[in-house]
Amino acid sequence: MGKDEYLDDIHIRILRVTEDLRAIQRELNCAAMEAPGDPELMEALSQLPEMDSLQVLKSALDQMRHFLWFYMQIMTNESEAGDRLRQSIRQRPSEDIVLSPEASFLEKFKYAADTALLRYLSDGKNRKPN
Repeated sequence: MGKDEYLDDIHIRILRVTEDLRAIQRELNCAAMEAPGDPELMEALSQLPEMDSLQVLKSALDQMRHFLWFYMQIMTNESEAGDRLRQSIRQRPSEDIVLSPEASFLEKFKYAADTALLRYLSDGKNRKPN
């Protein structure tokens, strides 16, 4: 698969997911408007399976939002700091940062974010696209 085909596939998936998210939002909005007047609907919407699926969706969206922020920082930052960030992603982070009690919260958070991104990117290479 060429680079252009790969980027076209990603673009199409982004459009499809965006449309699906908008449809889910519309349907949940309608349900939220109808539920106060319909006790049976309110009970059905607040059942464990419904709430679990919403929690899974929320978690996935939160994770994607964080990833996209990080990705945009890497891809759009042409400064020296952006170059250092891209370079640090390519390198294996030092284990001392995580284990050291003297490490600042920001260093620990950066390490966690870098690790999560690397894990996400490496998992993506091994998974078959939907």
